[in-house]
Amino acid sequence: MTEHHLTVARTARYYQLGELSASTRRVWFVCHGYGQLAAYFSRHFGFLNDADPRTVVITPEGLSRFYLSGNGGRVGASWMTRDDRQHEIHDHVNFLNQLAEKVLVECLPDVEVTVLGFSQGTATVGRWLTQAWFRPAHLILWAGGFPEDLAPEIARELLEGLRLSVVVGTEDEYIDAGKLEAQLQQLRQLGAMPTVTTFAGKHELNRAVLAQLAAQ
Repeated sequence: MTEHHLTVARTARYYQLGELSASTRRVWFVCHGYGQLAAYFSRHFGFLNDADPRTVVITPEGLSRFYLSGNGGRVGASWMTRDDRQHEIHDHVNFLNQLAEKVLVECLPDVEVTVLGFSQGTATVGRWLTQAWFRPAHLILWAGGFPEDLAPEIARELLEGLRLSVVVGTEDEYIDAGKLEAQLQQLRQLGAMPTVTTFAGKHELNRAVLAQLAAQ
């Protein structure tokens, strides 16, 4: 038995908060974590557009969906698993690059782009941005780390001089102080100068911190 692969067209889903136009000043691309859906994840960012209609939030959804428990009920999405990993990475990078092109062509060239990854989404945005055709003004890694399997020279090209924020809850059940420090050390070795923000909370988003990051 031999394994083969066939490239096919498929339909990807994303959500948009706000209207894109020449007056758009800021675009946020936000990537959810494992087992989440973009429709629900995007709701955490609605206040950004409410506060300033010139801010548009784009929430892509992982290409793989599954039932969170058993054979029915709630559905979640994933960006990738360890199975057929490289092809899944290629597919989601291709999706995100096509999405960014579709979105940013409707804005002026000087639009400010923020990219946020949450949990599993941090590895997703890290891999994406090393192959993206644009450079963001701000990268936010929230409750997750930068991918460790990227070639150092490729990662360094992205991270050196990039405004980078690392955010984690003080009670995050997946990231303790030791793991956070290891992540920060990795980033610094790759030439990054991350700003660290903590908040009283678990493996979750925090509106006050989001507002703080958006205002900076």
